[in-house]
Amino acid sequence: MRSTGTVLRELRGAQKTAKGVSLYSRHVNRPAGRVLAAGAYRLGLSPNQVTLVSAAFTFAAILTVALAEPSWALGVAVYAGLAVGFAFDSADGQLARLTGKGGPDGEWLDHVVDCAKMILVHTAVLVSFHRFGALSSDGWLLLPLGFLFVAVLTFCAGLLREQLGKAAAAARPAPVDGAAGPVSRVRAVALLPADYGVFCLVFLLSGAPGVFLAGYAALAAVHALFLVAFLTKWFRELRALRAD
Repeated sequence: MRSTGTVLRELRGAQKTAKGVSLYSRHVNRPAGRVLAAGAYRLGLSPNQVTLVSAAFTFAAILTVALAEPSWALGVAVYAGLAVGFAFDSADGQLARLTGKGGPDGEWLDHVVDCAKMILVHTAVLVSFHRFGALSSDGWLLLPLGFLFVAVLTFCAGLLREQLGKAAAAARPAPVDGAAGPVSRVRAVALLPADYGVFCLVFLLSGAPGVFLAGYAALAAVHALFLVAFLTKWFRELRALRAD
């Protein structure tokens, strides 16, 4: 079996493109996932098993949000669980590329877990607001529902954009110049508010419910703006792929 150092070097050379990726995912989550992927390789875990480990950390943290009264300690525990789960979410794909053991079943499982966590994390916030939040109005209970709608629509629309784009590209001749454009640091910074890893940070504010509510509402507004921008961009890209 290859040494951990050798595995890490191979993983560094098998990364997905950094284009369209925020600074958090590029410089925090992917490197953390690389270390976890190397450890999983040494333990003989499969990519699907790593996905299930990711789900275990993520869903345990989400369950804690719904069942436990908000506090500073709770916020740290929830953030740690979500962040570790997110890192393992990166590790499963990296392990699949390293071992060549990825497949449609693994991609399907990964997407199912991703969709489930998006639905459940906002549902857990809704439950926490209802059980523990001293809200000025019941109307605030609509906030997690709105954030849930935005998150799921963004995920589904993005996934469809990717799959339909691949299908359209496969049916057309490859372009003569297929080189990828340069990675934009400005874009990487601009995408930070839409990164799931950055969203997880809001739970560190759990000890101050009013501050958490303000931070959560601000992220919901930003994600809604990103949704409009993404939908417009993806529609134009797909329309440009129409067969002549």
